Amino acid sequence: MGTIIGYARVSTAGQSLDVQIEQLTAAGCKKIFSEKASGAKDDRPKLRELIEYVRRDEGDVVVCSKLDRIARSSRHLLQVVDQLKEKGAELRVLNSPIDTTSAHGQLQLQILAAFAEFELAIQKERRKEGIEAAKEKGVYVGRQPTAQKQAGKVLELIAAGVPKLEVAKRLGIGKSSVYRIAAAG
Repeated sequence: MGTIIGYARVSTAGQSLDVQIEQLTAAGCKKIFSEKASGAKDDRPKLRELIEYVRRDEGDVVVCSKLDRIARSSRHLLQVVDQLKEKGAELRVLNSPIDTTSAHGQLQLQILAAFAEFELAIQKERRKEGIEAAKEKGVYVGRQPTAQKQAGKVLELIAAGVPKLEVAKRLGIGKSSVYRIAAAG
């Protein structure tokens, strides 16, 4: 019999993992991987660590409280499930009767993954609409450009022979911004 392994995730540092960890502990998880990272990112350190931790052909079961804790896109979710299957592990989701060992469970998983992806798209649309409405009212002006304000300094340092990566470090801006400024200047 394999180990029951939990995965908990929240999107921001200000959110709490406590409820998910309680649920996973109550579900019998002997080890829990938790992280504070956006679900939109496919490459999350603790999720990667969990997949590496799963023992090949031991019958381990990965448990999460909700499907969107594992992945926000159906593509990524199916990728994670495939990686678990390759190791002989299952995925169980506490708030829905998903069991990837059966064809019916796999179908349910794909349908729910599509809904999770749809929900994320709707949230993005609402956020975009809210930002546009705030801009029209003059309430939201967006993030102020920081690199462009330092374009003169960037060009001076480059002209003085300072390597572009060093310019980025000195000025506290991204290296891609330095390259863009250099190309335009």
